[in-house]
Amino acid sequence: MTLLESLKRYTIVVADTGDIEAIAKHKPQDATTNPSLLFHAAQMPAYRHFVDECAKIAGKVGGGHERMAEEFIDRLFVMFGCEILKVVPGRVSTEVPARLSFDTAGTIEKAHKLISLYKEKGVDQECILIKIASTWEGIRAAELLEKEGIHCNLTLLFSFAQAVACAEAGVRLISPFVGRIYDWYKKEHGGSEIPADQDPGVASVARIYNYYKKYGYKTQIMGASFRNVNQIIRLAGSDLLTISPELLGQLEQQEGTMERSLSPETAKASQEERLHLDEKSFRWMHNEDAMATEKLAEGIRKFNSDARHLQEFALSTVAQKIA
Repeated sequence: MTLLESLKRYTIVVADTGDIEAIAKHKPQDATTNPSLLFHAAQMPAYRHFVDECAKIAGKVGGGHERMAEEFIDRLFVMFGCEILKVVPGRVSTEVPARLSFDTAGTIEKAHKLISLYKEKGVDQECILIKIASTWEGIRAAELLEKEGIHCNLTLLFSFAQAVACAEAGVRLISPFVGRIYDWYKKEHGGSEIPADQDPGVASVARIYNYYKKYGYKTQIMGASFRNVNQIIRLAGSDLLTISPELLGQLEQQEGTMERSLSPETAKASQEERLHLDEKSFRWMHNEDAMATEKLAEGIRKFNSDARHLQEFALSTVAQKIA
């Protein structure tokens, strides 16, 4: 048995890539995408026909270059999402632009647009997770979308406050960023490696998992942003884990079995008290976590930068089509 096969006994494995061939190779249950992943995938010769088709459609919408670029990006996300769903039996996460991270109404509007494009392609919305930044505004948008039956993946999650608020809002899934949490604490320690049994990213996900299971929340936990296989091993039993093709390959190449690290039974022993957060208490609790405050802001800026690269690519591609 490989480590990947062993992991799948406890945890739903999700591929963190826009490369459809890589997804098909590793046979995950679900897949996640983001602007950076799609920017790189869109430049691969194998997917050039997707780019051309989206550019052709976007070129017909009118309304100026920025409007056409936005249409191109929406169509490209959905095009890749549809192709990914041909090789995974579960769901694909499709991201709302980071520039809408503090815009509840704008996030809801974009989610509706993406779902409508998927429906045009004949894809049931149960197969889609709308990926939204875990700001207070994003969580509120997700709460309303979930009530409509549109399920959400709350990303850029670093603090316990974010996790509690997401659970109380009834979102379908959260993505705590294990590796980015680790990176922050490693830098704080002068760049030295942190012992595996003291990994703060792993500890963060374990704390959230235990809290959710102890108090019966239905929100699923999907650890994300891994730096090494050991982090994955220590979170075996999490509802889901989204893993890069490189680390999926390492798990496939190693023989062995994993012991389950997280389980609903052990979660019952958690000493965490149940919290109820309004906006003021959420913002204060999140603000008190220096790591989470910095990494959320940094993550939004980075995702927005990636989106701008994709927008520049879109503008160039559409301009070529309408020239």
